[in-house]
Amino acid sequence: MNEQHTPQTDDIQLDENQIIAARREKLGEIRKQGIAFPNQYRRNAFAGDLQAQYGAIEKTELDPQEIPVKIAGRMMLQRAMGKASFATVQDTSGPIQVYVNNQGVGEAAHHAFKHWDLGDIIGVEGTLFKTNHGELTVRAAKLHLLTKSLRPLPDKHKGLTDQETKYRQRYVDLIANPGSRDIFIKRSQIVQAIRSYMVAENYLEVETPMMHPIPGGAAAKPFVTHHNALDMPLYLRIAPELYLKRLVVGGLERVFEINRNFRNEGMSVRHNPEFTMMEFYEAFCGYERMMEMTEGIIRAAAQTACGRLNIEYNGKAVDLAAPFERLTILQAIKKYNPHYTDEQLNDAEWLKQEIVKHGESLPPAPGIGSLQLALFEGCAESRLWNPTFIIDYPVEVSPLARASDTRPGLTERFELFVVGRELANGYSELNDPEDQAARFKAQVAQKDAGDDEAMHYDADYIRAMEYGLPPTGGCGIGIDRLVMLLTDAQTIRDVVLFPQMRPE
Repeated sequence: MNEQHTPQTDDIQLDENQIIAARREKLGEIRKQGIAFPNQYRRNAFAGDLQAQYGAIEKTELDPQEIPVKIAGRMMLQRAMGKASFATVQDTSGPIQVYVNNQGVGEAAHHAFKHWDLGDIIGVEGTLFKTNHGELTVRAAKLHLLTKSLRPLPDKHKGLTDQETKYRQRYVDLIANPGSRDIFIKRSQIVQAIRSYMVAENYLEVETPMMHPIPGGAAAKPFVTHHNALDMPLYLRIAPELYLKRLVVGGLERVFEINRNFRNEGMSVRHNPEFTMMEFYEAFCGYERMMEMTEGIIRAAAQTACGRLNIEYNGKAVDLAAPFERLTILQAIKKYNPHYTDEQLNDAEWLKQEIVKHGESLPPAPGIGSLQLALFEGCAESRLWNPTFIIDYPVEVSPLARASDTRPGLTERFELFVVGRELANGYSELNDPEDQAARFKAQVAQKDAGDDEAMHYDADYIRAMEYGLPPTGGCGIGIDRLVMLLTDAQTIRDVVLFPQMRPE
C-alpha cells in the first residue's frame, strides 16, 4: 500500500491508524531492501547557516558557483509533481527548500522520493541556487532516507494547537511549532547570560546535593524518598541555600548554583513541582548589594533574550531599564489602598478580616508582621507590574534572614516582583549561630503545631555557623518565571520542556 503524496491529501483523508499502518508497510519494504535506519550519512551544513551566508546573494551571482552542500533534517512540506518536486527540510537551525528532478537524482530516486512522507528525516546532497522567486534552494543530486516517520505530523496550517498534547508530547510541539522552539532557545540563552554575568562578577559555580537528609533553605513541603543501603529517608531538595552558605563558611566567598528544586505543592500557571532556581551568595555584603546584583542579572538576561530592556508582557509594557522601585510591605499596601490607615494596618483583628475579604488564608504565624504580609499578598502583590523590590520583611516569616539593627521585628530581606509575580527573594544572611538555632526551634514548634512547610532543625548547619559565617548576602532568582517574563509566556508549562502532568 502506498501513500500517494499529492499535496497532503493522504494526511487529510486517512485517519491516523490507517496512516500509521501504511507507513509501517513502507518501512517493511525498506527493510527488505537493506538497512532501514542507516547511519553513514554526514551533513556538512545547517539550513540557518546557509540562509545567513547566501540568502542575500543575487541569483545571477550564486547559481554559477554551484556551491556543494550536504544537509539533513525533517521533511516538513512536499510538493510532488511530474518531473520536478519541491520539499522543505527543517533542521535545528531552521528550514531550507529542496528541489528534486529526474535529471538531478534520476527517475527511480525521484519516484521513490514521491512516496516518502512528511516527518521523514532525510539527507540531501546537492548544490545551492536561487529560484526565480529568490528562495535559496538545494538542487538535489543524491537523496537519503535516514529515518522513516511512522506517525503523521500535525496539520501544517494549524500546527499543534491542543495545549495538553503540546505539554505531553513536547517532541511533536517542537517539530510543529517554531514558537515553542524559540522559547527554549531563548531559555538556554538566558541561562548562559546569567552564567556569564556571575562569572564576570567573580562568582564560582558549584554543585550541591539534590538529596538532603534534612530539608532546609525554604519554607516548603518536601518530596520524601528512601535510601535502601543506608536505610534512611532522604528529601529532594527544596533549596540549596544551607549548603551554599556552608561553602561560604569554608572560604568560597562568592558562589552560585543553577539547578533544580522540588516542592511537593500544588500546580498552577506559575508553579511546577520541580523548577529551576539560581541562588548566589557573597561574603562581606548585605541585601543592598543583592538587589544591585539582581537588577544587573535581569537586565543582562533581557538584553540577551529580547535585545532591549523595554519589553511587553501580555500586551502591556514592562520597563526593565529604570531603577527598580523599593517599597516596604506597608508602603506597597498603602500605595494601592490609600484609604487604609496606619491604625488599621496595626490592628490584628482588622487585618484578619481584611485578609479573608481579599480571599487569602490566615497565616500560621500569628504576629502582626505575618498578617500584614498576608494582606499585601491579597491587595497589592498582583498590582506590582514594573520591577519592584518589597523590602524589610518581618522576622517571623524570614527564619534565615538577618534582623535589622534599627527596625525591631524586621529583617534585611527583599522580594522582587514583576508583572505581579515574585521573581526573586534575597536578604542579608543571618550569621549569628545562637539566633539561628533559636529561629530553627521556633520553626520546629510551628511544625509540631501542624505547619507542614515550617523548617526542620539542622544541627550540622548550626555547627558550620559556629565556625564563623562572615557577613553575607544571598539571593534566589526563579529561572522559569524569568523565562516566562522574557518570552511573554502566560504559563510555566510553556517554558518547561516536560512539565509535570496527570497520567493519561
